[in-house]
Amino acid sequence: SEIEEIFSTDLVPGDVMVIPLNGTIMPCDAVLINGTCIVNESMLTGESVPVTKTNLPNPSVDVKGIGDELYNPETHKRHTLFCGTTVIQTRFYTGELVKAIVVRTGFSTSKGQLVRSILYPKPTDFKLYRDAYLFLLCLVAVAGIGFIYTIINSILNEVQVGVIIIESLDIITITVPPALPAAMTAGIVYAQRRLKKIGIFCISPQRINICGQLNLVCFDKTGTLTEDGLDLWGIQRVENARWLVKPILFACMATCHSLTKIEGVLSGDPLDLKMFEAIGWILEEATEEETALHNRIMPTVVRPPKQLLPESTPAGNQEMELFELPVSEECLLIGIVRQFPFSSALQRMSVVARVLGDKKMDAYMKGAPEVIASLCKPETVPVDFQNVLEDFTKQGFRVIALAHRKLESKLTWHKVQNISRDAIENNMDFMGLIIMQNKLKQETPAVLEDLHKANIRTVMVTGDSMLTAVSVARDCGMILPQDKVIIAEALPPKDGKVAKINWHYADSLTQCSHPSAIDSEAIPVKLVHDSLEDLQMTRYHFAMNGKSFSVILEHFQDLVPKLMLHGTVFARMAPDQKTQLIEALQNVDYFVGMCGDGANDCGALKRAHGGISLSELEASVASPFTSKTPSISCVPNLIREGRAALITSFSLFSIVTYSLDHFIISIFISNMLVLFFSDFHNCAFYSLV
Repeated sequence: SEIEEIFSTDLVPGDVMVIPLNGTIMPCDAVLINGTCIVNESMLTGESVPVTKTNLPNPSVDVKGIGDELYNPETHKRHTLFCGTTVIQTRFYTGELVKAIVVRTGFSTSKGQLVRSILYPKPTDFKLYRDAYLFLLCLVAVAGIGFIYTIINSILNEVQVGVIIIESLDIITITVPPALPAAMTAGIVYAQRRLKKIGIFCISPQRINICGQLNLVCFDKTGTLTEDGLDLWGIQRVENARWLVKPILFACMATCHSLTKIEGVLSGDPLDLKMFEAIGWILEEATEEETALHNRIMPTVVRPPKQLLPESTPAGNQEMELFELPVSEECLLIGIVRQFPFSSALQRMSVVARVLGDKKMDAYMKGAPEVIASLCKPETVPVDFQNVLEDFTKQGFRVIALAHRKLESKLTWHKVQNISRDAIENNMDFMGLIIMQNKLKQETPAVLEDLHKANIRTVMVTGDSMLTAVSVARDCGMILPQDKVIIAEALPPKDGKVAKINWHYADSLTQCSHPSAIDSEAIPVKLVHDSLEDLQMTRYHFAMNGKSFSVILEHFQDLVPKLMLHGTVFARMAPDQKTQLIEALQNVDYFVGMCGDGANDCGALKRAHGGISLSELEASVASPFTSKTPSISCVPNLIREGRAALITSFSLFSIVTYSLDHFIISIFISNMLVLFFSDFHNCAFYSLV
């Protein structure tokens, strides 16, 4: 087939486009059908971490489910190149071109939807402006009555046409003060200048006044309340279903990731990067010349260094010990034959690798501990697994589980390229846990304490796990030590059963259900149904994940207001669920602020009364405010300036209203004078003011 060069504006869905070897900026949404690409998607997500896109697999042999459904950009985003994103690097084999099929163009693309939402945002209702318009309409009505009365009265008294025009227009200009909009704008402009001096930039000045009324602020966790990166705190290993040392775990850490080299620098997900750097192994990728000469199974190779490597860390010990790598493993080379990318729906990723000289291949898997444990042989999972996991998550650590198994010898390199994911990810041996630490930013506790002193409520909205989010909320002071946290776990209708909610304390697994008949003294149910007047001695907080939040919105609408009034932690929230949460809080008459780092927060930042982005990437254009300082210390500063601007606006209205009191009285007196002393018709009404 011939390759034709056309303008990007002429692309239509169904066209096959060739991705240049040196990269490009995508002019449309396209699904990759040949080759792989490394893409920077910060324009859409705010994440500057490069993402590897693989070609859309053969539906007949791919993961269970994909063959039974149509292509969807969200479901298959690992294979989709989105409009506006930058393709940094492509990989090709045996001279094949990297190709993609155009699926969406123009405003139908992900970038087009973002731009459309910025150009035509959902209007934010603000009582000050609404009352101001009503006030001005009343003034216009009064001016209209005076205008008509003056004309009629002047004509009856045979006043000159020029005088009639001047007197009539004079009434309108005095009644509706022309300086009011300019004066209010001046107050906002000065507030905007002061914000700029402290590193807060604004693209929607009218929002400054609204920020003066904020009484609730939602915070993202990672990168906002806590530091961006993760640190490897320790490793908990398993052997024979006991927490012991198992050296093969390092091979899993070295291979089970999506890292790649861009211009010689290792890049990828921060968690994968920290994990790989901690063990000190070396990653070697084939060059473009080598991939062009070899077939498509030319593997990425990892090998250990000839120096020391980290040893296992007992639970609770933050110091990493070292151990000498056996001489027999110094020349170890492991080739990554096939990678199954991380899926948020499956909550795991896996790779097939082969040690140089070994006849059998190895499968390594990494992901959420509960998911990994369910795919492992029960006898390899320690009996106290759940307790150990709960201990780590309660301390605020992010925990990743690892698993491994030897594959059958009949699986050749070529067969592995077409094998289904389900055939690999089962009957695994549980290997252990990686414990990552996400530290609080230094300014976080002090800022949250200031907000609490100002009686401004704080809420955490994160994509992290529930127990980790609750732990961080306690550490930063969002939830006080003596406060109780009640987790609401909502289950959708299934197999003819109605939807229900299970309630339990975050530090207990004792549950009770709603709407089933239970003990009337159960505190979770009293919290939902009662007025809370009898529970003022102890503060309670609700916590829930994204799935439960969606079920509650759909099936338990009557509970939403009370959950919004006392909900503090919302974990595992998708971007659209964050926006829905902001709207639900606004529906119970909160003035909501949202502070995030731009990643997955765009919709919520736009929808909130005052959205503050801590990221200067392209996604921050959706937020009314952007802070140059990447910490939440900008939130109190913005509220202070908002309150100052709001008081200025109120004061201006007070001055105008005070003048109008005299003005209205003078109208009444003037009318009386005109009625009884018609000889004074040449006197304008407002000469008495």
